[in-house]
Amino acid sequence: MLSVAIFAALGFGFALGEFGLFGVHADGEQDGAYRQMGVYGDVLKKIQTDYVTEPNINDVTTGALHGLLESLDSDSSYLTPTEYKIFKERPTTGVAQVGINVSKRFGYATIVSVLPGSPADKEHLSDGDVIESIGEQSTRELSLAVIRLMLEGKPGTTVTLSVVRPRKADPDKLTLTRTITAPPPLAEQQYENSTILYLKPGVLTAAHVDEVAAKIKAAGKTRKVLLDLRDSSGDDAAQGLRLANFFIKEGTLATLQGQKFPAQTFTADPTKFITDSPLAVLVNRGTYGAAELAAAAISDAKRGDLVGERTFGEGSVQKTIELPDGAALLLTVAKYQSPSGKKIQDVAVAPSVVVGPSLEEEQPDEETPPAKGDEPLNKALELLKAKTS
Repeated sequence: MLSVAIFAALGFGFALGEFGLFGVHADGEQDGAYRQMGVYGDVLKKIQTDYVTEPNINDVTTGALHGLLESLDSDSSYLTPTEYKIFKERPTTGVAQVGINVSKRFGYATIVSVLPGSPADKEHLSDGDVIESIGEQSTRELSLAVIRLMLEGKPGTTVTLSVVRPRKADPDKLTLTRTITAPPPLAEQQYENSTILYLKPGVLTAAHVDEVAAKIKAAGKTRKVLLDLRDSSGDDAAQGLRLANFFIKEGTLATLQGQKFPAQTFTADPTKFITDSPLAVLVNRGTYGAAELAAAAISDAKRGDLVGERTFGEGSVQKTIELPDGAALLLTVAKYQSPSGKKIQDVAVAPSVVVGPSLEEEQPDEETPPAKGDEPLNKALELLKAKTS
C-alpha cells in the first residue's frame, strides 16, 4: 500500500506539473514516464514484501533518488532535506579544505587536481586517485555535493580518507588536517634563450587571467608562448573563454545548450585579442572546467598544439530545484560545447600530441618506474622551437 501511495503521489504531481489539473492525458514520452513509474512501484512493492528483512522504505527511496540523479551525470545530485539545509547554510568564507578538487567517476569520488602546498599535496595525492570512503561512508553512496561538503570544515579539524591510487593495489588510509591554503601564484619561466614564454596560471581566476594578459603583452608579439593548463581548474567559464580570446581573434569560442536552456554562442572579441605568436598548450586529466574551455577553443581554432593527456571532462551548468519536502535537486540544465560541437563534459578535450598514459591504460603496479623528466613539457618546447615567429 505504501508503494502504491508513493507512486500515486508521484504520478499525480507529475500530471499536475506537466498538464495542469484537468489535462491528465499523456502520450509519447509521457506514456513512457507513466509506464516507468509503474515499474518503480512494482519494484518497491517487491522490496517491501519479499526482502530478507523489512526495509526502511525512506532509506530505499532516498537511495533510489540518489541513483536516479547520478545516472544522468556526476554533477546532478539529490539532496535530502537535512543535506540541503547544510548545503544552504554552509559558510562562504573562512572554510578550510584539504586541497583537492573532486568529481565523480565510475561511481566514486575521484581527485581531479591537488593544490600545491596543501595537506593533500603533502600526502602525495594526485589526479586520478580515487577516494573510496570519507570516514566510514563510501563515496559511492554520497552525492558529489555532499562529498565536497564533507571535505570542508573549520581550520584544524581532520578528515579521514581511504584512497585507491592507480598504481597501487591496496587503499591507503589517510588523516588530513583541514587548512586554508592560498592558490599558488602565476608561474613564469623563460626557455630557449628567452624566445619562449612559459606561463602556468593554476586556478583560472580573473586575477590570474589578468596576469597572463599582462605577461603576454610585456613579452611582445615575437615571443612564443607555452601555456601550461595541467591541473588547472576554475568554475568561472568566462575566464576560460577570456583566456582563449587572447590567442584567437575571431570566430566561435564555445556554445552552451540545454533542453530548455536558452542557447548561447560565445564569440571572440577582436579587442581582447593579444597575440598570434606560435602557441602550445599543456593539458592532462587534471585540466578541468574553465581550463578545458580554453583548451578546446584553441584546439578547434587550430591555434596551437595541445600536448599531454585527455582532460577530465567538465563543462556544465546546474540549477537548484527546491522540492516541497525541503529536499532539492542540483540538476544539470546545459552543457558547454567546443566550436566543433563536442560536449566537453561527455568527451573531454583530446590533445593533438599525446604524451603520457591515459587513466584507462594505467594498471596497479608498484614496480613501474616513474617517467624521467617532464616529457610533455619537453615535447611542447620541441614543437615550439621548430616554429617560426
